[in-house]
Amino acid sequence: MQEVLCFSASEQARDEVGQGVKQHYGMMHYHMGWANANLQPQTMPSGKRLRPIFCLLACEAVGGNPGDALPAAAAIEILHNFSLVHDDIEDGDETRHHRTTVWKLWGVPLAINSGDAMFALAFAALSRLQRRGISPNQILQAIDIFTKTCIELTEGQHLDMRFEQRNDVQPDDYFHMIKGKTASLLGCATAIGALVGHGSSAQVKAMQHFGQSVGLAFQIQDDILGIWGDPDVTGKPTGNDVLRQKKSLPLLHALNHQRIGPKLTTLLAGGISENQLPRVLELLAEAQSREVAQEQQLFHKAAAMKALEESLGKDAQESALAALADSLTNRKA
Repeated sequence: MQEVLCFSASEQARDEVGQGVKQHYGMMHYHMGWANANLQPQTMPSGKRLRPIFCLLACEAVGGNPGDALPAAAAIEILHNFSLVHDDIEDGDETRHHRTTVWKLWGVPLAINSGDAMFALAFAALSRLQRRGISPNQILQAIDIFTKTCIELTEGQHLDMRFEQRNDVQPDDYFHMIKGKTASLLGCATAIGALVGHGSSAQVKAMQHFGQSVGLAFQIQDDILGIWGDPDVTGKPTGNDVLRQKKSLPLLHALNHQRIGPKLTTLLAGGISENQLPRVLELLAEAQSREVAQEQQLFHKAAAMKALEESLGKDAQESALAALADSLTNRKA
């Protein structure tokens, strides 16, 4: 992955512009956790790299060589991080992984340009599948899945931003949003991994469904932890998502509850203070919003395992993919 996000991607430009182009790629390295704010090589806090891991495991699970899927895994992770660079700008987030975000350090214009470059480099990484002996037809199929995922990512982000300005968001709207914003890229990772591993069309389709369902269950678990998670484990205060009025599944369920909804809407109007948080949590409990979210999380987790069995048969339950999915959907932080 680091090979793709290096100066060799534009040798001529590097020779002509020198330090300016080094900063361009250095900003990407900083975001990925490979450099510090002075753009000097250093291992910094970063993401878990879950999506490329899912890609490599899916390739191996259908009988392929995971090494063949490395370019696709790199492409998926770079695409994910492109979206994060732009999300941070759009959401005004000043920190990520306990580090200052790219736009906050270097300004919005340079950060947008850095994200744009990562988007292009993601496709450059994917094209390197040809060096692994993957057939042109398989590469075209991978590009098709990858491109559709790019569109779904932007749809999910659009809905997420629009929800901040709406008071009529329904749970179905929420699921549409997280399917694009969270689930689509996990589905892309497992589908392309299975494709590169020479899985059948049925296996690829089932593996994509598996990844999407894991993504949905993962996001709902995140929503639950965002309200009821243990602060000593999550590092966030109890009810953090309520204080932010984040339109997560538990809050949306309560807001759309026939009896609880009007009370909660009135309470949230104009903002919510920490002193009001206990009353909000009481209303969520009365609406059984946590239980509803947990039911949905279990539903999508079960759907994921069913899809994995369709793809791998009797080997599904003992696969590394099943173990990873289980750990993600049972996490406490």
